[in-house]
Amino acid sequence: MMMFASDLDRTLIYSQRALSEMGTPLNKEMVAVEKRNGENISYMKETALNLLKELSGELLFVPVTTRTYEQYKRIFIFTEEIPVTYSVTSNGANIHYKGEILTDWTETVQRKLAEECSHKEDLMKLLQGFKLPGEMKIADDLFFYFILTEQITADTKRQIGEIAAENGWKLSLQGRKLYFMPSPVCKGEAVKFIQKREGITQIAGAGDSLLDVPLLDVCTHPFMPRHGEMASELMSANTFSFTRTKGANAGEEIIESVHQLVKRSSIPLQESL
Repeated sequence: MMMFASDLDRTLIYSQRALSEMGTPLNKEMVAVEKRNGENISYMKETALNLLKELSGELLFVPVTTRTYEQYKRIFIFTEEIPVTYSVTSNGANIHYKGEILTDWTETVQRKLAEECSHKEDLMKLLQGFKLPGEMKIADDLFFYFILTEQITADTKRQIGEIAAENGWKLSLQGRKLYFMPSPVCKGEAVKFIQKREGITQIAGAGDSLLDVPLLDVCTHPFMPRHGEMASELMSANTFSFTRTKGANAGEEIIESVHQLVKRSSIPLQESL
């Protein structure tokens, strides 16, 4: 069986801000996939959504996101249009199976957090002198991020990145959001857990940021959109497959590429999970 484990934001789905930044018009080709307070806030190309619906019947599709589970549930296509058996949220800290959290995985993560990195409060104290511009938010009592009101300098990013690394944490800048993530909270490890649980033989994966690199590293077929946070640094390494296009078009290109993999493969359709 093949799994398609994919990041969501700025990989498959795009907010209005992300579409604007990447020069993608919000036109009749786009369809809403997420609502907040009754308003549409994220989109996909309609052709990409239809292809993902088809693809989800041919393999095990697993959304893998840095969002909390509550934020993830706003993406209504995963309850109304595309059946999802597994979802990975909070950057790999939580796995839900048919809507129920897998406590054995959660306990594994909590044990690693206690052993391998500093407490978030200790890291926050070390960062106080930088006076990062923006509101700080804490997600699932696991990690924190800043919604920046202005860009930080490359030197500031380097300095805080070094402090984070010294304390067992990772740094990732995604649009206006600056994430501080404990290293044991890892998308790749969560996907490997599902792979072993389901006897998966091949994994196609997609992601756009530094936090997605551990996910892509465990994939047989890793894809990264050309606009990705790490694309310029990783393209020369020839490790991942990069899209020709950017923005929502890249999301469609990735889904089409996975669809072609399935067509070329002799792997049978997934059994009922």
